[in-house]
Amino acid sequence: MPVALLLIILATLYRLLPTVDLGLSNISPVMAIAFCGAVYFRDKRLWAVPFIAVALSDFYINWFYAKEYGYTWPASGTIARTACFGVALLIGAWVAKRKSWLNLLSGGLLGAIIFYLVTNTQSWASDPFYAKTLAGWWQALTVGHPEYPPTIFFFRNTLFGDLMFTGLFAGLMEWIAHRKGEPSLLDGAEDEEPEEKPAEVKVEE
Repeated sequence: MPVALLLIILATLYRLLPTVDLGLSNISPVMAIAFCGAVYFRDKRLWAVPFIAVALSDFYINWFYAKEYGYTWPASGTIARTACFGVALLIGAWVAKRKSWLNLLSGGLLGAIIFYLVTNTQSWASDPFYAKTLAGWWQALTVGHPEYPPTIFFFRNTLFGDLMFTGLFAGLMEWIAHRKGEPSLLDGAEDEEPEEKPAEVKVEE
């Protein structure tokens, strides 16, 4: 458990990379932080840790954008991101009950896609820069503001960051479980009890 908490804190600090290089925007594992927390934290009270960590990093990033670019996230953006984190927790809780490497990968991928669609749709709806048309929505999803890197690059970075962190997080946690002799994701099929074969009936001649 301490290792999982440390990984989430490090991943949250990793979110601050865009304040050093804007090209690294969204390369941080935003959704994977909540997703992996729900998969591995058996005590649901610890699910608050990803929320607190992301909220604090959001506060700093928002301050940085306001200071450097005069741009602040609207309240609707905070609500949209919080809703995405909640969805990531639900996905993680589902995967925790059906552990497999396929579900883990699919959950990380789904979380990144949801975050991309929800946050950019919210940006399209609230930002007067975008025309409130299908073309404007598509611009928000692909090009974005001309003064920033294309939005589709943000999605690429989000996808890479979430999948990379999910893989590293799960790999390390499963390695630790293996060292302790605890069941891992790969043991699911092997741990199932074999079906009992019907007893053979001997017929006396």
